[in-house]
Amino acid sequence: MPEPWKPSQDQILSARDRTVSDVVAPGLEVLFSGINPSLYSAAVGRHFARPGNRFWPALHAAGFTPRQFSPFEDRSLLELGYGITNFVDRATASADELSAEELVEGGRRLEEKILRLRPRFVAFLGITAYRAAFDRPRAAVGLQQETISDTGLWVLPNPSGLNAHYRIHDLARLFGDLREAAKHRSR
Repeated sequence: MPEPWKPSQDQILSARDRTVSDVVAPGLEVLFSGINPSLYSAAVGRHFARPGNRFWPALHAAGFTPRQFSPFEDRSLLELGYGITNFVDRATASADELSAEELVEGGRRLEEKILRLRPRFVAFLGITAYRAAFDRPRAAVGLQQETISDTGLWVLPNPSGLNAHYRIHDLARLFGDLREAAKHRSR
């Protein structure tokens, strides 16, 4: 496992528009899709790495991982049948910096990726991004009626620490609902 390190402020600021490599493989149980990498994540090259992001604690609390993983262990998710990608590849200080066109194009690229990799579920981490990318203005958190081929679609709240609407126990419950559904969904 790569050693965790804390980037300097200059390293974080210079990470604008960088990308973080997908953690994907064919046939995953769940492919988690963030909106786009934070500057912090791009600086360290790992998903959901910004301090205060609740993705890793929620993943563990919901039972996806046997212990709380560090962002520097993101590739270890593959062994458990999970992966990570993003709607938009480029890093920004805030997802608010992304245009509607970027989200729509990201949704198209994500759909192509889903068709190629065929995960059991895709979990979109950010309802506003999901609504914009897939033109689903009334989408709510949880299982969506639509599928992409035989892949189920699930929307979860953005786990960013900036999203104060959901506390960690709320995220753990919602992530747990997805975990239960994934265990019982047949292909």
